[in-house]
Amino acid sequence: MPKVVWISGLFNPQAFLTAIMQTTARKNNLPLDKMVLQTEVTKKTMEDITVVPREGAFVNGLYLEGARWNEKSNSLDDSILKDLTPPLPILYVKAVHADKRELSDVYQCPVYKTSQRGPTYVFTAQLKTKAKDKKWIAAGVALLMSVE
Repeated sequence: MPKVVWISGLFNPQAFLTAIMQTTARKNNLPLDKMVLQTEVTKKTMEDITVVPREGAFVNGLYLEGARWNEKSNSLDDSILKDLTPPLPILYVKAVHADKRELSDVYQCPVYKTSQRGPTYVFTAQLKTKAKDKKWIAAGVALLMSVE
């Protein structure tokens, strides 16, 4: 497996994410139906990552729509004018038991293959935020794998 997976280049990214959950469930002897994906935006660049993580995967190729990622505060922030789809830094995706999922101070951000929402839904990423969820829901914030 590559050190960083370009998730946007996968034909079936859902299968890749399911494999992450299956591998973790088997390794830790946990039921697959109780596993969920947990994400964390890293401050790492492609050059900083030298090894594959023991669990999960580093992924890139995602773009924010309706917001931007503030690298100083390491959280979601209001978008900048004329920057409609800024790239998201490298995302660490791992599988955890549903009981151990972190839900405080995060926005449950939908990830889509394209800007045509609905049928292109892939999964939900957790993005740290200092604002309430309502703000990002009203702004229609989502992660996209492809910007046309």
